[in-house]
Amino acid sequence: MVSVARQIFLGAIALAVGAYGCAPQQPYRRPLPPNDGNISAPRFPPAPPPAPVPPPELARKPLPQEGKIREQDLKSKSPAPNIPGRDGKDSSRPSSPAESSAAPESTPAPLPDDSSLLAKITPGISPQRAASLRLTDEGSKLLDAGEAAKALTRLERTIVIDSTNPYGYFYLAKAQYRLGRYRESLNFLDIVEPRLRSEPFWMAEVQALRGDNYRALGQVQRAEASYVQSLRFNSGNRSAADGLSRLQGDPQSVNK
Repeated sequence: MVSVARQIFLGAIALAVGAYGCAPQQPYRRPLPPNDGNISAPRFPPAPPPAPVPPPELARKPLPQEGKIREQDLKSKSPAPNIPGRDGKDSSRPSSPAESSAAPESTPAPLPDDSSLLAKITPGISPQRAASLRLTDEGSKLLDAGEAAKALTRLERTIVIDSTNPYGYFYLAKAQYRLGRYRESLNFLDIVEPRLRSEPFWMAEVQALRGDNYRALGQVQRAEASYVQSLRFNSGNRSAADGLSRLQGDPQSVNK
């Protein structure tokens, strides 16, 4: 009995071993570490879900730019404010022709008197120029006294002594004007004008005398232009101011 039971037991074991050997084997998997709460988050975050694709109609129609529309509306509805200038006037409003013509031009101050010829005799001047200036001063005093013929004789000697004396030529032109020789006077002024370009006071005297000659010859426009030029050099020139006033007060001169 014992041997029979042993044989049966051994046969059952052999069957079990054979069945295990025939069964398919499971692949080997590495066991996971225990979850003790110290495991860090995954290194790469999960990919975000894809954005929803808009419908075909919305994709074709662009969205309105509300910011630009509102900015244009504000500009069209609210006009720019008018900021007054420093003088209290509205700078945005253009000035009328009356206002622009009413603005006076700035007149330069009169120049100091530089008519003294004796003051030009300085220690460094040549003896010829000093003698010529003294004769020129004497001739100018004779002109003021109304003795134009005597003055002309005296003034002719000034340029014989010093032919570069521009003041001698000027008073020669003035003597010729007093004697009624207007063309000769203009010829002397043509000589003296380039020599006195650096002296505004005397340039005003030259232009005023030129205006007197043109007015005596009946050339009103040239006379007026010469008077105006003289006042530009020296606003205090009385000869030019008086000559211009006579031209403006004479109706015949204005019509010419």
